Amino acid sequence: MAKKVRRKLEEEEAAAFEFPVFDEAAFVTKEFELTYALTMMAVFAVLLGILSWVMTVLGVPWEASFPVGIFLVVVSLLVIRRLRPRSFNYTKGDWAGLFALGFFGWLALWFVLVNLSPGAI
Repeated sequence: MAKKVRRKLEEEEAAAFEFPVFDEAAFVTKEFELTYALTMMAVFAVLLGILSWVMTVLGVPWEASFPVGIFLVVVSLLVIRRLRPRSFNYTKGDWAGLFALGFFGWLALWFVLVNLSPGAI
């Protein structure tokens, strides 16, 4: 008897659940917005990598170049927030992804350019 009652409760719970309506237009709009932001951050990372490399070639110690690069990565996030009016839709994960792309892109390009330049360090 208990098995029948349990089955009825499970059937009622299964029938009561409905998937929410998926808003395709909002999803695509947000993905395009994130694509623009990621592209902008990639451009900023390349510019910061080149700037850090120039500072290294000019003889500025890495202890000075590194904090400047981190500061400029954070400033580039603020620039993206200013330039993209829909950035209020970004989640914490979106911002973390932008920061990670900017930081590691800048650092990687800086290291590669320093290793390729013949007279640096």
